[in-house]
Amino acid sequence: MKLTKFLPIVVLIAMLSFSCSSEEFPSETIDNMALPATPAAKNIEIEILELINAHRINEGLTPLNNLGIIKAVAYTHTDYMVEVNNVSHDNFFQRKNSLIDNTNASKVSENVAYAYSSAQSVVNAWLNSEGHRHNIEGDYTDFDISAEQNEEGKWYFTNIFIKR
Repeated sequence: MKLTKFLPIVVLIAMLSFSCSSEEFPSETIDNMALPATPAAKNIEIEILELINAHRINEGLTPLNNLGIIKAVAYTHTDYMVEVNNVSHDNFFQRKNSLIDNTNASKVSENVAYAYSSAQSVVNAWLNSEGHRHNIEGDYTDFDISAEQNEEGKWYFTNIFIKR
């Protein structure tokens, strides 16, 4: 068989395996998710936020503000990924709509990751990926992150960015 017959399948698989999401399409009609209490920040989360803002400053961009409601929404997704043992953007529209409704966000995106053992390693991985870097360097005003470990000690990350 010719390689060209498999190229569309390979492209589709590659597109579905990206781990960043940026949504600027019209909102879907989805019920708002209930917002949990904002969890206390972990050291790894603080380090990630500092590394991202340091990168933005180095690129001549405005640093982003931490926003507790973003952390609460990110936490719901990180906890979900740990529970189902899978990195995904499942239910992104719910997170997006919740942030639009509760923060007046006009734009929402997220980066997710799994199994990186340090703040520097996950930020480096995101910066080495065009889509993730686009979110990190994007036209946003606020962000926050949730990092949770599974039973084996592997980290899951959800980093959400919004523009208000």
